[in-house]
Amino acid sequence: MTCHSERSIAQQRAAQSKDLRLFLPLALLLFFALAPSILAQPLDLLKRVDDHYNHLHTLRARYAERYTGMGLDRTESGTLELRKPGLMRWAYDAPAGKLFVLDGKFAWFYTPGDAQVTRAPAKQLDDLRTPLRLLLGHTQLAKELDHPTIGFSCDGRRTLDATSHTGPEVEPNGCIYFITGTPKGMSDRVKSLSLTVTADGAITAMKIEETTGAVTAFTFTDQKEDLALPPSDFTFTPPAGIPVVNAQPPI
Repeated sequence: MTCHSERSIAQQRAAQSKDLRLFLPLALLLFFALAPSILAQPLDLLKRVDDHYNHLHTLRARYAERYTGMGLDRTESGTLELRKPGLMRWAYDAPAGKLFVLDGKFAWFYTPGDAQVTRAPAKQLDDLRTPLRLLLGHTQLAKELDHPTIGFSCDGRRTLDATSHTGPEVEPNGCIYFITGTPKGMSDRVKSLSLTVTADGAITAMKIEETTGAVTAFTFTDQKEDLALPPSDFTFTPPAGIPVVNAQPPI
C-alpha cells in the first residue's frame, strides 16, 4: 500500500471520527429533550396513580361498561360514586333502580324485578374485584400487578396496538398512558388488567380480560373530585319480601 493511500484512509477515518463527535452531542441533546416526556413520566406513573386516588376523599363519574363473553355482548352505563373509607355506589341508567352498593361491610347487587338481592362481604369483594380497589385508593399498583408494562400515546400516535385498550384516543393537552399486568393471585381467573390513565394519574378506562375469554371494559368520564357525597348515598335496604342471598356478584 502506498503512503498516499494510507494517508487517504487515515484522513477518511479522521473525518468519520469528527462527524461522530459532532453527532453525539446533538444525539444526547435530543435524548434529554425527549426523555422527560417519553421516559420519566412512565417510570413513576404507577406511583402517580396511587397518589392520585390516595389523596381523594370522594369521586363522582359517569361510566360505561361493556361485557363480552359466554355468548353475551352487553353494554350498560350510569353514575359511579366513591367515598372513603370503602364506600362505592354504581347507579345504572337502565333499568331504573339497578344498583351495586358497597357500604363498607357488605356489597349489594340488585336489579328491580329480580327474585333476590345478592350480597357479599366487603373483604371478599376486595379479592374478587381487585381492579375496582384502585378506585378506592387503598392499593399500590406495583404490589398488586405481576410484571406491569407501560405504553403511551402522544398526539394520536400509539406505541401499542390500539385494539388492546379502551378509552379516549388522546388527552387534549398531551399523552395518555396504558398500564397492563395481571392482578397478583388471580392468574387462574384473570388474564390481564389494562388501565388507561392520564399524565397526572387519573384512570379513564379499565379493561379486565378473563382466562375464559370474557372481557369487561369500563370507561370513566365527567369525573368530579371531592364533592360532598352524604353517607346515606352508600346504604342499601333490601325491598320488602325480597330474600337476600350470600353469593359472589358478577364483575
